[in-house]
Amino acid sequence: MAKAKTNYIIDFLLLVSFLVTAVSGFVMAAALPSGVGRGSSQSFLGIARHGWVGIHDFFGIVLVILVILHFILHWNWLACMTKNFFKKESCETKIEKEA
Repeated sequence: MAKAKTNYIIDFLLLVSFLVTAVSGFVMAAALPSGVGRGSSQSFLGIARHGWVGIHDFFGIVLVILVILHFILHWNWLACMTKNFFKKESCETKIEKEA
């Protein structure tokens, strides 16, 4: 698979997992707040609070794994930009040759 296609798929999955994690976090904070008398019997859109916690945790872990994979795939670019930042040397042509 081409590097650009792989990056696109990883980035798309990052977006999806971020959105699911953000929405589930918002639902738990705003619609299903924890506290005395509320417990796990609450539900939103037919999903109990513990179900939202499971969704949030799962997609949060997926998000972390995808971010790590994203950094691995872009390691040369990160190293080049860090080198440029501290040494003021350009290594952009090296990255262009690898792409």
